[in-house]
Amino acid sequence: MYDRDIERAWALFNQAELLYSRSEVEAALDRLAQQISAALADRFPVALCVMGGAVVFAGQLLPRLEFPLEFDYLHATRYREGTRGGEIDWPVLPRKDLHGRTVLLLDDILDEGHTLQAARVKLAELGAAEVRIAVLAEKDLGRPKPIQADFVGLRLPDRYVFGMGMDAYGLWRNLPAIYALKEEV
Repeated sequence: MYDRDIERAWALFNQAELLYSRSEVEAALDRLAQQISAALADRFPVALCVMGGAVVFAGQLLPRLEFPLEFDYLHATRYREGTRGGEIDWPVLPRKDLHGRTVLLLDDILDEGHTLQAARVKLAELGAAEVRIAVLAEKDLGRPKPIQADFVGLRLPDRYVFGMGMDAYGLWRNLPAIYALKEEV
């Protein structure tokens, strides 16, 4: 069984197109850290990582933020290892008291925007005074989204992508670069 899974994983990777190299991702992280620091360094924000995809992004961005902050996470998901979103599920909400606080919400990708919009509403319900959103990547869909990120590292085409926390069928979140699945012809 695992042999087939490994073969499938490598087949996905070997047929994928590299969109952003490791060095391009690193440069985007450095740029995001500068922008976020300029905007939030004096606010003592609560940084919230959207699990599970944003854990790679947050783990590489947070050490670049050289100002005091608190950290927590929430788990909001629509995909459940597939490629199509469904209803939002909230397995975990933040434990930190958010009343009156500035929240820096960290996510791997702004795709259609439904999850981040729902998260912003949920955080406001939990008392956040301000929610600022930072995403490693935003997908260009060619149509309006219900929410915009305040800080965007990279722009992506409207394709299914993976790497840097984003997965393809539950695989390859661990890659240090961003790839796109082979387009259907």
